Amino acid sequence: MPLYTVTVSTGSQWFAGTDDYIYITLVGTEGSSEKTLLDKALYNDFERGAVDSYEVRVEENLGEILLVKIEKKKYWVHDDWYCKYITVKTPSGDYIEFPCFLWLTDDNEVVLRDGRAFLPQDDKTSLVKRHRQKELEMRRKTYRWKEWQPGFPMSIDANRHKDLPRDIQFDSEKGVDFVLNYSKAIENLCVNQFMHMFQSSWSDFGDFERIFVRIKNTISEYVLRHWKEDFMFGYQFLNGCNPVVIQKCTKLPEKFPVTNEMVSVSLERGLTLEQEIEAGNVYIVDYEVLEDIRPNCTDPCTLQYLAAPICLIYKNIENKILPIAIQLGQTPGKNNPIFLPTDAQYDWLLAKIWVRSSDFHHHQTITHLLRTHLMTEVFAVAMYRQLPAVHPVYKLLIPHIRFTMAINTKAREQLICECGLFDKANATGGGGHVQMIQKTMKSLTFRSLCFPDMIKARAVDDKEELPTYFYRDDGYQVWEATKSFVSDVVHIYYTSDETLQKDEEIQAFVKDVCSFGMQDFDQCEFPKSLNSREALIEYLTVIVFTASAQHAAVNFGQYDWYSWIPNAPSTMRRPPPTQKGLANVNVVIESLPDRGRSSWHLGAVWALSQYQEGELYLGMYPDEHFIEKPVKAAMEKFRKQLAEISGSIKRRNEGKKLPYYNMSPDQIPNSVAV
Repeated sequence: MPLYTVTVSTGSQWFAGTDDYIYITLVGTEGSSEKTLLDKALYNDFERGAVDSYEVRVEENLGEILLVKIEKKKYWVHDDWYCKYITVKTPSGDYIEFPCFLWLTDDNEVVLRDGRAFLPQDDKTSLVKRHRQKELEMRRKTYRWKEWQPGFPMSIDANRHKDLPRDIQFDSEKGVDFVLNYSKAIENLCVNQFMHMFQSSWSDFGDFERIFVRIKNTISEYVLRHWKEDFMFGYQFLNGCNPVVIQKCTKLPEKFPVTNEMVSVSLERGLTLEQEIEAGNVYIVDYEVLEDIRPNCTDPCTLQYLAAPICLIYKNIENKILPIAIQLGQTPGKNNPIFLPTDAQYDWLLAKIWVRSSDFHHHQTITHLLRTHLMTEVFAVAMYRQLPAVHPVYKLLIPHIRFTMAINTKAREQLICECGLFDKANATGGGGHVQMIQKTMKSLTFRSLCFPDMIKARAVDDKEELPTYFYRDDGYQVWEATKSFVSDVVHIYYTSDETLQKDEEIQAFVKDVCSFGMQDFDQCEFPKSLNSREALIEYLTVIVFTASAQHAAVNFGQYDWYSWIPNAPSTMRRPPPTQKGLANVNVVIESLPDRGRSSWHLGAVWALSQYQEGELYLGMYPDEHFIEKPVKAAMEKFRKQLAEISGSIKRRNEGKKLPYYNMSPDQIPNSVAV
């Protein structure tokens, strides 16, 4: 009587084990086994982290094992179980791996293919073809599109975290409760005494230090000491939290009538402003997206204000990036003066603070929320709907969308919803953030997610012109390493462009992203099909890079740059100045956030900057969805390249007062999960 040995691995996360009954059925080319209860006498089966082996006896050899069916039945009360993998030892001594990495809930069953990746056209038997189709049919019922707000990218159809499919929920919802985490952060930062002091202004800049946690030799402390200086203001456009808005100025826009006479004292090469522009030494930042955005009015006791500034930036002879002109509105005129470094101290300082506040709003809502969180969710939902677990692209992408739908659902539930935490401290709360995304979606394109294209489109790709643009330099390295890894995997499974063109599942995935995820928005220019392997490689690199490196670059530096409140005010309590000569220290302090909003802001940027416990960084793939040796070799090559990049970044940062490490692979999580 042939004997099969089945080894079952239970996950090591909390509550992964089960006391329910677990049954297994082996399905082969020559027949199927009886449904067999996996149980050992006087033994506690399927404990958290356990690896247990069982015997399955059959009347006749089953041939090649194609499928493994696992069923869970209630013992006393339903007890969820997380199965990592099943290994089957055949009577001939061969071992077959069946990756699972799924939760079994209620009286549920899972049918697994072996760990080899197959394109749909590679499946030859009707049995595996039916299994593949059935899996996708179930997935499409489970993972449904929903429009959270008009004009937004589509998201997963779930109002609360607990409504999500169990497989994409956090292991512990408590760990990602925004209300709990923000409150905990506020308490840990010892600012809980101020968190309810809305409408209560600070007395002076030094007073902000009462909520500033001093961590020696860090960027945050350096910001505290130098935030008023023009070089620090300019540097943040290159390597701060929002290093994606600065662009080369080739011609001054008519709406920003800066003259040579205004700025000549700031120009160091003996050239006119027009000549400096022609020489490529002038850059511009324009927050036009903030024009006509409704400020937060959820607190009738505190008026809050927004501006849509334009800032002209000059690269001096020392290659420092310095502001030389600021206009706080989009329409020039008598009540919209152009502020200059030669103006009175507090006029110039207040103008820069307004730009920093606008940059904060652009960063949080567009750069961070829309272009990493929401865009990654679009790819994630489409992946679950169109790619079965046996597809190589599913196996490639699954580590990079881990917990993304969970964190986004939690954000919609607690953070960016009506009356959410976002309303407490941000001038774009109360609906302004929704307006910003709706406006930005009208011009968001697929190419703008391609890192090299995004850099080139702003004409900031020349390393000699901007030698200290570390976000760009490190980003190029990580992009190329990621693209090389993706290319290696793609070429293992797609032997020609024709192979790709015949893959109906990958074509359905790409179409789902454009037609449903992006709702076929005009100008989005997302592809509806892919006809070459090079196009697929770029497409998948965009997904992996956006979810990992780009998110890390714009997320984990938030406490560094935003913990000193005057450097990144989350709201302004006085309107933008309409004339010069009226600002003083009291006007600036009264414009900045009050004690309560400052405390909530500080708790938010602290919580958002924390890595997850047991974080998985770029290139770490402990869940072995792939079992093929060529893919594992590609992964090892990828890890070596990433280690070399991390090493070079570490060497560059040595001795620097302002090190840049947000694009260092050893600090880039695999996915958007915070």
